[in-house]
This record gives sequence, C-alpha cells and structure tokens, in this order.
Amino acid sequence: MTRIDFYSLEPESRGDRFLLTCRLVERIRAKDLRVLIHCPDPEQARHLDRLLWTFRQDSFLPHGLVGQTDPELTPVFIGDAGKPETECQVLLNLSFEIPGFVDRFERVCELIDHDPHARATGRERFRAYRERGYPLEHHRIRL
Repeated sequence: MTRIDFYSLEPESRGDRFLLTCRLVERIRAKDLRVLIHCPDPEQARHLDRLLWTFRQDSFLPHGLVGQTDPELTPVFIGDAGKPETECQVLLNLSFEIPGFVDRFERVCELIDHDPHARATGRERFRAYRERGYPLEHHRIRL
C-alpha cells in the first residue's frame, strides 16, 4: 500500500511549500528514486521548474516538465496529470486535493506551508487518507 508522508513547515520557517519541495526532491534523489511533482497550476509549475535550477548553487537536480523533456534522462518530472512517460516511485503533491492516481506510487508526500488554505485542505486530505486506511506519517520541518 502507498505510504503517505505529510511535511508541514514549522511556524518560524521562512520558506514555502515550493522551497520545501526542492529540499525533499534533493533528499529523494540522493536515494536514486524517480519523482513526479504533481502541480496542477501551470504558473506554479513554471515557478517550481525555475526554482529547482536556482534554489542552491551547489545542487543539480535534473528535472523537466512532463511532455517537454526526455523521460530516459530525467528522474524528476513536474506535471498536472499524473502521467509521466515513465513510472516514478515518489509523488510530491502540490495540489489542494488528493490526486486520483496516488495508488500508482510507493510513497506520496503532501507539502503544507503557512498559507491558511493549504493548511485547511491539508487537514482534509490527512483525514481522507486516514479514512481510506493509508499508513500516515507527519513530519514538522524547519527551513
């Protein structure tokens, strides 16, 4: 069964869920896992695409937008439909809803920052996952 991990920023953290996404992608890639970042908003997807190139000068995270990059060379995808050209092991969800394809992944990471809407919808997703019987973990993160 898919494992669900919630990552919420501590109140004193200055970052947002996009910076948190970059940090998690870096950790996940260190384990040589393939990642899909589910980002249904095209503007936010482009923002994240730029941020993954620039968030740290000493870091390189090969990534690209679904449909615009070679799936054989790219271990990190950003998309809105849950269908990269190749299978990924980890899903990072930047949507405010549970994607209908979470069961395709070994692990799903839900990212919560200080935005009131993100926090409220994150609580709703946590309850929904729990009601469906998914194994849940919650991690508090300080950036």
